[in-house]
Amino acid sequence: MKPIFLINAGSSSMKWQLIEMPSEHVVANGQVERLNLPGSIVKVNVRGKKTTETVEKLDEVTAIDRILERLTRLHIVESLNDIQAVGHRVVAGGTVFHASVELTPDRIEQLRELSELAPLHNPLEVKCIDLLAEKLPQVTQYAVFDSTYFADLPEKTAIYGIPYDWTKDFQIRRYGEHGISHRYLAQQAAEMLQKPLAETNVITMHLGSGASITAVQNGKPFDTSMGLTPVTGMLMGTRSGDVDPSLIPYLMKRLGFRTPEEVLLKLNQASGLLGVSGVSSDMRDLHAAAGDNERARLALDMFVNQAVKLVGAYYTEIGGADALVFAGGIGEKDEVIRAAIIERLGVLSIKMDATLNQAGATGDLGTTDSAARVLLIPTDEELAMAREVQALID
Repeated sequence: MKPIFLINAGSSSMKWQLIEMPSEHVVANGQVERLNLPGSIVKVNVRGKKTTETVEKLDEVTAIDRILERLTRLHIVESLNDIQAVGHRVVAGGTVFHASVELTPDRIEQLRELSELAPLHNPLEVKCIDLLAEKLPQVTQYAVFDSTYFADLPEKTAIYGIPYDWTKDFQIRRYGEHGISHRYLAQQAAEMLQKPLAETNVITMHLGSGASITAVQNGKPFDTSMGLTPVTGMLMGTRSGDVDPSLIPYLMKRLGFRTPEEVLLKLNQASGLLGVSGVSSDMRDLHAAAGDNERARLALDMFVNQAVKLVGAYYTEIGGADALVFAGGIGEKDEVIRAAIIERLGVLSIKMDATLNQAGATGDLGTTDSAARVLLIPTDEELAMAREVQALID
């Protein structure tokens, strides 16, 4: 069986996998970290043999070129024609796309028109789709959407306190992000808890350069931190998270911006950890600088505080949780941030085992007397995507 090629292009990284279906055998995988930043890191894992190299700087185009070159040079595939299908993670499907779809020229144009719902992601993802259509013209491409997981949020958490006619006329609502990841994490958590998903309450934290937190009640998403667009929610790598909407006209006057879009660009690309610290959008750089840089420490403190605020609110909102789940680049790899978040949640009698947290292995990180389990679950958006693509092929 020819494998499926999965591309997961984010705001600062690009992950990929080559998976044989339906066996779910991973032929190879890898990622490009620090996308569009100095010192891009290229990781490839083929049959357990891992390689890492650091290059000056890769953007989405050069990253895909490098990935495709590796597929043939390392004989992962003999020819790019050996790829059965390509699946793309697409953040925002809006109200246009309610399920995964095969990508046709008309649907690609529809994705272009949804760019304002995810300005850091959808244009990037469409660029990747266009590039792979050029590189692999005989291969069918599919889109798997983050937003579909949140399509059935209760209206009391999905809509804003604006005139209700605006909500309906202009499809203004909380679309969320990282839905592919949050769905996967909720399913995996239910298995670890040995409970039916429909009886499981969990709070899933996808913490990376893009960060979002979701409350899952009785197996279904009840609330999530991102909104109409991914700039909302908690502080992120370059995104501001929630701000007072009055900030936009205020900054237009103060900074001489002519359009709201100029302010939104700064909120998306020059804010968050980068904007507060003045150092970097990468958590590793902030930890390195925090010893003698007050703004780097402030950015770290704000990130932790906002995560705690959201988890605390969601814990109350869904009437308690069976488990809190850490995932994403920061959630999976940064034991300092995990410990800081759980320490602040001690008021809820949620407790971390320091030794387990330091080890950072998949599974339980909490103490035996913690009011909720604390789980580390590496997310696998690519596997979830492969299952969606295979279902469409079938």
